[in-house]
Amino acid sequence: MKRILTLTMTLALVAAACSGAAETGERPGTIAVATTSAPATGGTSDRAPSGSATTTGAPSSPSDSLIAIGTSPAQETNKRDGEIREERGSRSSYRVDPNDVTFQDYGENPYVETDRDNLSTFAVDVDTGSYTVMRGYWNKGLTPPAASVRPEEYINFFDAGYDAPDGGVFAVYADGAPTPFLDYSEDILVRIGIKGAQVDARRRPNVNLTFVIDTSGSMEQDDRLGLVQDSLAVLLNELGPDDTIAIVAYNTSARVVAEPTRADERRDLQRAIDELHPGGSTNAEDGLVLGYDIAEQMYNSDEVNKVILLSDGVANVGETGPGGIFERIEQSATNGIDLLTVGVGFGSFNDVLLEQLADTANGQYRYIDTIDEADRVFRDNLLGTLITIARNVKVQVDFDPDVVKSYRLVGFENRDVLDRDFRDDRVDGGEIGAGHSVTALYEIELVDRARRDILGTVSVRWESVDSRDINEISGDIELDLIADRWADADPRFRLAATVAAFAEQMREGRFARGFDLEDVYDEIDALSNELDDSDVSELRRIVRDFMRDL
Repeated sequence: MKRILTLTMTLALVAAACSGAAETGERPGTIAVATTSAPATGGTSDRAPSGSATTTGAPSSPSDSLIAIGTSPAQETNKRDGEIREERGSRSSYRVDPNDVTFQDYGENPYVETDRDNLSTFAVDVDTGSYTVMRGYWNKGLTPPAASVRPEEYINFFDAGYDAPDGGVFAVYADGAPTPFLDYSEDILVRIGIKGAQVDARRRPNVNLTFVIDTSGSMEQDDRLGLVQDSLAVLLNELGPDDTIAIVAYNTSARVVAEPTRADERRDLQRAIDELHPGGSTNAEDGLVLGYDIAEQMYNSDEVNKVILLSDGVANVGETGPGGIFERIEQSATNGIDLLTVGVGFGSFNDVLLEQLADTANGQYRYIDTIDEADRVFRDNLLGTLITIARNVKVQVDFDPDVVKSYRLVGFENRDVLDRDFRDDRVDGGEIGAGHSVTALYEIELVDRARRDILGTVSVRWESVDSRDINEISGDIELDLIADRWADADPRFRLAATVAAFAEQMREGRFARGFDLEDVYDEIDALSNELDDSDVSELRRIVRDFMRDL
């Protein structure tokens, strides 16, 4: 058995109420389950570049390292190998106000020596906003700022190819390969994936939705409010007669536009939305507080209860940061009323507010750049958007130091969880919607001539939506199905690896070494011919354009 080559296996973690579906062909086979626990330690590998972010510890405060596009701090985030690059964004004459666009640089995870810290722990993240923000820049002929790139959200945007579980909440998978994007040819990339259970659309619970719509003056730019209105028209058309909608609008202050109304009165609801006009300041705090008040009035424990915030995130009245706003809605947010934040707009836009609000308030973050993306969020992926199947989901990987010399988690820098907090259920995890997939990629340096065939153990812990019971499942990652070549790996694995490499190039990462955008393009070009996937074909065009212009 050639230990250092392609790793391909299914991780079907089967507990009392959870089993994974086996796959065929090059897809992996079933493994046994086990439950493990280990203390947290610390330490990074000598592979980690100086100044890398740590992999354990609480996430950074949203106030840290805020990046306004075009300022010198943004240039500082573009350092690689001692070089400061010129401000990115010169692909066209489209102007962006440097003071109006805010992202946060969370750094990069380093390699970690397994004999010093064998545990890697993170909260799951199903957000995709970072990828569609990038696509919005591309559509304007610009290159996104490095600080806007969160690799896990690029990866999550694409179909991972995981089968839904035959029963229970999750199927969990793992596979891997040596890749052309790793700095050392002996290393492998391992993919760990979670697939949530599907919900039958004919049997889904009723939903109670509160739309909280930003109607401030900035929503006039680029017809942002118009895109919100068109997007909500898509959503209204997908709802059933027994669903309930309320509408709150806010600018300098908040007001109720529509009291709770059955969704079969969609014409009246759409008229109320279409009559909104932009103007005034932006009091997101007031809008969300009123929105959650209305949501509490509609609350039904047997139904889905959700607040949907649609905004460019540019708050300038009242509390303006995610922490302060969350304190006002925390009680409601932790009692079964979830949040979906939907970002719109280009130019003045606050990614940090929308992404962090979603993370802290049991929610998801989406960025809608076109009406086609609205169709994806509110029609094609409606059930995943609306229905949460598991809360506070955390993942812990326990690597075997006798097999794995060092590892690096790609992305998830702002979803880090202390190892000791994996089983502390007071520490927040992430939420997974119906049918959603989560993928985590690990760069792995293997021990020479290791005598064991198990890389480590993956554990997934979550809170049930209905009973609030705590569940945990775990299983070993075995090296028993190994192919010799990158080309033999599952194409969806190769897609995830290539998308991650693209993200590393776009954030000018310290680990984007030994390859360039041309290499990424070559792989995407091959995959676009192999996979019948319009998203992959679009990515091919995006990479081609960036390759020509950077």
